[in-house]
Amino acid sequence: MPRRTKIVATLGPATDDPKILDKLIHAGVDVVRLNLSHDAHESQRQRADRIRNRARACGRQIGVLADLQGPKIRIGRFKKGAVSLQENGTFILDAGCALDAGDDERVGLTYPELVHDVSRGDTLLLDDGAIVLWVSEVDGSEVRCKVLVGGKLSNNKGINKQGGGLSAPALTDKDRADIAFAAEIDVDYIAVSFVRNAEEVKEARRLLEASGGKGGVVAKIERAEALDCIAEIIQACDAIMVARGDLGVEIGDAELPAVQKELIKTAREMNCVVITATQMMQSMIESPIPTRAEVFDVANAVMDGTDAVMLSAETSVGRYPHKVIEAMDRVCLEAEKHQTARRSHHRIDTIFGRVDEAIAMATMYTANHLGVKAIAALTESGSTVKWMSRISSDIPIYALTRHVQTRRKVTLYRGVYPVSFDVAGTDVDQVNEEVIDELLRRGEVRESDLVLITKGDRSGVEGQTNIMKVMRVGEHVLADKLDE
Repeated sequence: MPRRTKIVATLGPATDDPKILDKLIHAGVDVVRLNLSHDAHESQRQRADRIRNRARACGRQIGVLADLQGPKIRIGRFKKGAVSLQENGTFILDAGCALDAGDDERVGLTYPELVHDVSRGDTLLLDDGAIVLWVSEVDGSEVRCKVLVGGKLSNNKGINKQGGGLSAPALTDKDRADIAFAAEIDVDYIAVSFVRNAEEVKEARRLLEASGGKGGVVAKIERAEALDCIAEIIQACDAIMVARGDLGVEIGDAELPAVQKELIKTAREMNCVVITATQMMQSMIESPIPTRAEVFDVANAVMDGTDAVMLSAETSVGRYPHKVIEAMDRVCLEAEKHQTARRSHHRIDTIFGRVDEAIAMATMYTANHLGVKAIAALTESGSTVKWMSRISSDIPIYALTRHVQTRRKVTLYRGVYPVSFDVAGTDVDQVNEEVIDELLRRGEVRESDLVLITKGDRSGVEGQTNIMKVMRVGEHVLADKLDE
């Protein structure tokens, strides 16, 4: 069986060599991430062009996700490069201090509004929680703190407020420029960092569409307050990313596993795609094999139903980019063999508002109970296969479409595989047979296999799927009564 869970890999200096890219493609990467926090637009444009050219040469379809930087809530720099904070000592975060004038007593801020967002009794976490400060007083431009957990503090480290509550909006001026760039290079998804609410997701979509972009919007869940309005955020986006770094700092690492499971469950129930990210195979930045803990982490996310697992520094700057993909591939495939549910009760009591949505649900119910080997969905926008992919199943779903944007979009959907197929140029009376021939040519089905085909009466029109047909490979049309 093909791997159902998709792998997202971040491109960077370690993957700029076309030979390394080819190894990533052959290892099974499905979507690449451009981290717009780093490197100039021209470098990222070259990476997008390079992966698409190499994927085309390898006969693959690979999606491109552009990840926005979001607000930089960081300390400034130290005169000596770093300081050592002592437990029970004092330290000042000073919005009035020059960004390069930090010393043993204070450091500047890239986010001067911090003084309005905190008060006595708040806890601030620096450098992903390695340094913990308790706010004792806010005076003018100074946030005076007691050091609860000390250690070495170096330049430009991030600041989180325990429990959330920093008021910085998700989209900065840089992000707005980056969205226009993302539209220009025709990315398939943009990821919005530090989302607080649904309106920020909607604003990102408006900016993308105004720039001519056609991609989807991913909401990165990494702020505590986002959890309070997660249903509205999910309704506003195409996918969520469980960004476990900052989220774990804000809510506490002990709470993170249960929150991750709930986010995956909620997203799937609401027909939303979900990506699980951050430090999934962190040790493989330097090591050719993952730790057992990392294997368990990836496998648990897969068995919980995540659509995709994501790699960051492991591929962008790591020593073994293609080996990380190979390791992720192995773990996902084994975990999928032991998924907890192959027949789903997903939305079994729901009244559907659209015919194409009802067809998608009926198709998966039929496929899971009839011994079908493959599902072939003729689709324009990819909506039908997205609904199908929310259902627990081990049956591959092939998205047959003439639109390259749709083929790239579905690379993120669990259990969905893009196929180039121009229904507009196909005789309506022959389309079923041509679909079967295409799957045979690709080696996806064999003689006598059952295949479910979904399509619309009006070929090539979005939202018109209204037919589900059962076919047996090698026969013209399956009789009303299946042979025993």
